[in-house]
Amino acid sequence: MRQAGILAAAGLYALEHNVARLAEDHDNAACLAEGLRDLGLPVELPQTNILYVDIPARHVAPLTEHLLQRGIRASVAAHTRLVTHLDVPRSKINAALQAFREYPDWQP
Repeated sequence: MRQAGILAAAGLYALEHNVARLAEDHDNAACLAEGLRDLGLPVELPQTNILYVDIPARHVAPLTEHLLQRGIRASVAAHTRLVTHLDVPRSKINAALQAFREYPDWQP
């Protein structure tokens, strides 16, 4: 594999500097999952910082546009993967949830 050292360096940096804050990402994923469940959306229970939510097909395109109008660029699909990480603080999780709540005629 060419340039494997560059990939290894990124992995080492993450292990040396970010392992302690993984719990924060996991908490944010759980918060996001709970907020989406409160809207009636089926959400798989996150085990890490990744969660999956099912969006009814009729809402995929309008929800994508709605989120974009609120500064949230998302690739919404019928089965959408959401990931929390160090660049997504709780305030952005709350903003995303608020945008989902403001989606008009939300009936999953």
